[in-house]
Amino acid sequence: MTVRFRHADAVRAAYPELSAGALYAAGVGAPADTGPAVAVYTARAVARLAGAAEGEFPEVLAWRRALSRMGVKPTQVRSASESLLRRLRKEGELPRIHPLVDLCNAVSVAYAVPVAVLDVDRISGPLLEVRPAHGDETYTRFGGEDECPAPGEVTFVDSAGRAHARRWTHRQSGHSAVGAGSGRVLVVTEAMHDGGADTVAEVLKTIEEEVASHWTATTTTAVLTPDAPEFVFGG
Repeated sequence: MTVRFRHADAVRAAYPELSAGALYAAGVGAPADTGPAVAVYTARAVARLAGAAEGEFPEVLAWRRALSRMGVKPTQVRSASESLLRRLRKEGELPRIHPLVDLCNAVSVAYAVPVAVLDVDRISGPLLEVRPAHGDETYTRFGGEDECPAPGEVTFVDSAGRAHARRWTHRQSGHSAVGAGSGRVLVVTEAMHDGGADTVAEVLKTIEEEVASHWTATTTTAVLTPDAPEFVFGG
């Protein structure tokens, strides 16, 4: 089954500054050593953090404004990229989870924008949409507990009513987390800052090149715009 990924018109209207892109990769289940690449991108972030804290980055400030408009306190509910940058600044390293996730986390801090990685086989098609929650969707925490997102908060919702994120880019779902058995993934990057479209395109290019250098995988990418809002993947 193919899956359509898109941002709902309501999200596009409420956040006209949004830039987004997606990458689909099949064949990333083989073991790979992404450590050297992770080190390169992490070092880039560390160098930038030496000059200013993440809270001063325009990419982070733009997400704080977006989260505030969604009705949450942005210094309590941080975007994933800000949380990773904060952890890197305080602890000097990022968590090690999975070769591809580690790579995408490192790229995320290097460019200071969120990068989500979802296991495609845990997504129920035919539609995965970034939209305001109704409040009856099911979100699974990494500990396994289920909860419902708050009505109106932006989340990734599939056709089975499963929410794959809380508070948009704050935290992904444990249900679709990439693990040792994952072979097909959807990578989504989103930006809110001026120049975000260029950043999104560069992030997609970087991840596609790194996937090609570490796995024998098939990839497709798309920059999503109001005129071309959908990315069709899988099959």
